[in-house]
Amino acid sequence: MALHRKVTHLHPRTPPRSEADPLFARAGESHGAARYEIPAEGMRPDTAYQLIHDELMLDGNARLNLATFVTTWMEPQAERLMAETFDKNMIDKDEYPVTAELEMRCVNMLSRLWHSPSGEETTGTSTTGSSEAAMLAGMALKWRWRDRMRAAGRPVDRPNLVMGINVQVCWEKFCRYWDVEMRLVPMEGNRFHLTGDQVTDYCDENTIGVVAVLGSTFDGSYEPVAEICAALDRLQADTGLDVPVHVDGASGAFVAPFVDPDLEWDFRLPRVQSINTSGHKYGLVYPGVGWVVWRNAEALPEDLVFHVNYLGGDMPTFALNFSRPGNQVVAGYYNFVRLGFDGYRRVQQAARDVATYTAGRIAALDAFELITDGSELPVFAFRVADHVAHFNAFDVSRFLREHGWLVPAYSFPANREDLVALRVVVKNGFGRDLADSLVADLERIVEYLSRLDSPLPSPEGEGFRH
Repeated sequence: MALHRKVTHLHPRTPPRSEADPLFARAGESHGAARYEIPAEGMRPDTAYQLIHDELMLDGNARLNLATFVTTWMEPQAERLMAETFDKNMIDKDEYPVTAELEMRCVNMLSRLWHSPSGEETTGTSTTGSSEAAMLAGMALKWRWRDRMRAAGRPVDRPNLVMGINVQVCWEKFCRYWDVEMRLVPMEGNRFHLTGDQVTDYCDENTIGVVAVLGSTFDGSYEPVAEICAALDRLQADTGLDVPVHVDGASGAFVAPFVDPDLEWDFRLPRVQSINTSGHKYGLVYPGVGWVVWRNAEALPEDLVFHVNYLGGDMPTFALNFSRPGNQVVAGYYNFVRLGFDGYRRVQQAARDVATYTAGRIAALDAFELITDGSELPVFAFRVADHVAHFNAFDVSRFLREHGWLVPAYSFPANREDLVALRVVVKNGFGRDLADSLVADLERIVEYLSRLDSPLPSPEGEGFRH
């Protein structure tokens, strides 16, 4: 081994810095960052990144979030495409014509997936999410109704929209924002959504349309769209009332075409005038992107469409907002060409298989009873059995959170406020192994809670405070 001697004659060198500037001893990390006002001075970019990155570690793990319908996993190639297109403005179609072309391709693909009539000129657009898509569809229903009533010389001051009480909150927003009476069909007994035998009781000449939900948020069940349309067909034959149907397919419109191809819920039914869906749910794209497609040009009144030219060229637009990134549309097109019909079928069938498997395992636990089993949407709901005395669904949800799982507990709406459910949404990325882990944690939680001598006190201060 070589021997080395200390060098005694050194060249002059720059004096050492007064501090080594270690990452976690810098301003911001050592003294805290500004929270509620912009700081007087900034910080280095890597310090700002680390500070925010570390705070976000306290968020829940998105992959274990079984409460949300929103996509929590995408392929690395899709993530790369999204990162490359964050800066493309979806509304600026003259500057980004390829992004606009991809949006048009997606609308065409969806219209054909939903069996739009071959001779009709289908119209559609991307949106920031399914809520915006639903509101655009609701506006079209109201405008068409108003035109019909004015042509008949009738008043237009009392429009109403008929739907089950299980609809998503976006429909309540639409009715409040656009001054439409919200006619909600309540739940009764074990009927948790709208069916054909009640719908006509709520319709009259002021009904702008009926909303049928393909995949209820509360329990994952499909509303019987064909049955609802048939009931409205009979209503028209008996009374002359012609009530159109909009299908809120926020989740189911990306599930049913692939795993329930014989189910008639879409434009195969002549009464269905428009369909919305969420690209960022079972469309498999990160949030937020939605889609709305109208049966034909007549279903979307022309006076709802604006034409602008200050971005270059003539651009028709129908939206509640304007600028937004085009990367979600790009990612949606990536999924279509990457997976194809068979790929989507395999993804959604796998999710349904895991949902029914997990539901079956939970049903086998004596403490729980199934409300739905995941055989429609890959979503199922279950409740704590009546014989369980010392814990409830909210206790189970709270203890699951301690294991990292986000499983919501909630009460059903009128007339079933007595029913408190837990719901599991199975998405791409949640497989059998994670399902087994969830059930194992449930078993441990039930075993612990069953040993209690009295009910747990209600928690205080949980959840985000606005």
